[in-house]
Amino acid sequence: MPSAPADAGAVRRRVVVHGRVQGVWFRGATAERAREIGVAGWVRNRADGTVEAVIEGAPGAVETLVRFVHRGPPAARVERVECHDEGPPEGLLGFRVR
Repeated sequence: MPSAPADAGAVRRRVVVHGRVQGVWFRGATAERAREIGVAGWVRNRADGTVEAVIEGAPGAVETLVRFVHRGPPAARVERVECHDEGPPEGLLGFRVR
């Protein structure tokens, strides 16, 4: 994914979402919401049945997307979310499904 110089106020978070989160349009809904609020990063399914995402952007916007993944789209059943700060943002551009 292309990157740009990171905004000085930007943050980077990695989330791993557990529960019924694959096969329920979780990645698509997360990417759609990310684009609406203007954060960058990516989201992917993992082999263990979880969904992982990296999110970069303004702190408030990143937290908005983190709150979204705690519930996900209507068909999802989120049981647990791990969320970690990842240090300085890489300056990712756009948000994509991997």
